[in-house]
Amino acid sequence: MPHNIQIGDILNNRDENSKRKFPYEVKIVDPDTNKELLNVFTGEHTGFVQVGPQKYFFPSGYEKVAEKYYNFEIRPDDVWIVTFPRSGTTWTQEMVWLIANEFDYNTAARVPLNERFPFLEFSMCVHPKMKAQFLQENSHSIERQNMIEDVCTEAWKILENWKGRRFIKTHLPFSLLPPNLLTSGCKVIYVARNPKDVMVSYYYLNRLFRTQGYRGDFPTFAEYFLKDMVHWTPFWSHLQEGWDLRSSKNLLFLFYDQMNKLQTIQKVSNFLGKEIDDDQLTKIQNHLQIENFKNNKSLNANDLLELGILYGGEEGFVRKGKTGSHTDLSNVELDEKIDKWVKKNLQMTNIPFERM
Repeated sequence: MPHNIQIGDILNNRDENSKRKFPYEVKIVDPDTNKELLNVFTGEHTGFVQVGPQKYFFPSGYEKVAEKYYNFEIRPDDVWIVTFPRSGTTWTQEMVWLIANEFDYNTAARVPLNERFPFLEFSMCVHPKMKAQFLQENSHSIERQNMIEDVCTEAWKILENWKGRRFIKTHLPFSLLPPNLLTSGCKVIYVARNPKDVMVSYYYLNRLFRTQGYRGDFPTFAEYFLKDMVHWTPFWSHLQEGWDLRSSKNLLFLFYDQMNKLQTIQKVSNFLGKEIDDDQLTKIQNHLQIENFKNNKSLNANDLLELGILYGGEEGFVRKGKTGSHTDLSNVELDEKIDKWVKKNLQMTNIPFERM
């Protein structure tokens, strides 16, 4: 896998005309692979695509909105969280929102995080057949059907008309985001996590969300992950794009292993231009503890569970937050394969993970 992406040059050299047309090829996955994947990722009903030279992998819904994401209008006071899935995104969102909004815990408890901090591309993961199924299952309640319509609405449409400062979550790599994201004055935070832990947490997420609907076991999922055939992969290309841009004045690059440390919270506060005293630091650090997250209905996607968008009986949206859990699901042969994959890719990058 190539890691010589000069993403900074790409972003800086695009002119106004290049922003008007999406610059990358979107290719449909070959029929045999597509059929195989549709059998195990039951939330998708059409197929999958790969995008650009890095072959970023997405459900079929990406193709019709790729240009919308790429040409999305940035505001100078935006705050963006950019991550590969399951890399501490929710934790970072809640911390950032509270710091930027004067530690308004009352509003944070009352308004779900996905409403305060919209997920730019979630709607591309909701296949029309799944949306129709969700609506049918909730046909007894107009209120619940309206909630489903809200959840499935394209976030870029909502954000275009947003009043006040916008807080935006995305898992898209920088090359597929607006070219002026880091030059418009807005603040962007990228978070990276150990790939082994990402793989496990992402497995459980794909089992949890019916929009993904993964019905296989972990070893099979891991093979798809290693082959870059899971949404938003390839993992290493995604991280490399963020790492290459780390010196940008409007980007803060963080590591998952540093999360919920006082110095990290202070660093984020400084980045956002906010002052934070010792009492506020202690309070927010406690608020961000994983056990508190699990019991916080504003953060744990309980609303999606009630609407039937999540499967019951699976691991929750907020899990354990621990490291090294891949060994609980793997086997010796797979462990060796993953270790080789990690070693090979670490040799091609200089991203300094604390542990592997």
